[in-house]
Amino acid sequence: MATVEMVSIRKAFGSSVALEDFTVRIRSGELVCLLGPSGCGKTTALRILAGLEKADGGRVAVEGLDISDEPPERRRFGMVFQDYSLFPNMTARQNIEFGLKVQKKDAASRRSIVDRMIDVTRLQAHADKYPHQMSGGQRQRVALARAIATAPRVLLLDEPLSALDAQVRETLRDEIRRLQLEIGVTTVFVTHDQHEALAIADRVGVMSNGRLEQLAPPRELYERPANSFVAGFIGTVNQLPARALQSDRWQVLNRTVVGNEAGTAGVEGTVAVRPEHIALDRSDIGPWTIESTSFLGPMTRLVVAQPGHQSLLVDLASSDAVAFPVGSRVQVRLRDDVGQVTVLTLAPLASRMSS
Repeated sequence: MATVEMVSIRKAFGSSVALEDFTVRIRSGELVCLLGPSGCGKTTALRILAGLEKADGGRVAVEGLDISDEPPERRRFGMVFQDYSLFPNMTARQNIEFGLKVQKKDAASRRSIVDRMIDVTRLQAHADKYPHQMSGGQRQRVALARAIATAPRVLLLDEPLSALDAQVRETLRDEIRRLQLEIGVTTVFVTHDQHEALAIADRVGVMSNGRLEQLAPPRELYERPANSFVAGFIGTVNQLPARALQSDRWQVLNRTVVGNEAGTAGVEGTVAVRPEHIALDRSDIGPWTIESTSFLGPMTRLVVAQPGHQSLLVDLASSDAVAFPVGSRVQVRLRDDVGQVTVLTLAPLASRMSS
């Protein structure tokens, strides 16, 4: 296991800046996901860490030692790509063994390690198959086993699940986390899928335009986003008008709650409120109307509208949502157990909402 640092990294491709003042510190044995939309710089950061790209500025360090100028083969990193990159003329077993041969391990050691990797990746029934004889999920497990077999100091995963269908992706996502915890290797996982990142990471780094917007554990990222970009990218939020009271108190949907920052009394702003944090009450004189519903299994998402105002998204348990058919009139409020909101801006929304 190893600690990893990327400090003040800058990288440009011509006039396009891919990374600007990018800094991240990863603890030994930790799994960190770099998450963001296409073009945000996450894969560039991973390639610089791997030594496949040279940064224009800043430094990369492992265990406090600067490795910025070391070639990829000297970094002792394992890397898994989204396209598997297996040798087509080798069986699963031979693919896994390849890196061990490069390391000049003796035959007995290679056999022991390969058997162990086949066991932990649950490839016993596929060890002697060639890549074209395996499913996408099986091939990706071979690629993981091959990367882990060489005992890398750091494991780098570049969108390894994006080419798989949803059910296989979810299963293999959990397998990656199980393996990472079992092996204990420091891991950097690049993805554009927020559900993937939140499900498996110790911490998630949300990136935008080459910068790290926030690095935090999944729950903190979801419940206390640092800014409007993070709030909008992680999950779904309603941006609601709020009025500052005294200290860090804000009035939202006629309730007083704590904000993550204080505002001058009387100042209006916008706050992020998750759909599951809004409650509905049936009311024949309520100003809001249920516009549509989407059944999502245990949860149902409702769109609640009021003429001349921004619609709200509300998530209810499906068993509760049946009480709110399309067209019914309602009052909206914050749930009683919501005590804190994230203040996004101190500029009021163009259109105001009322409860």
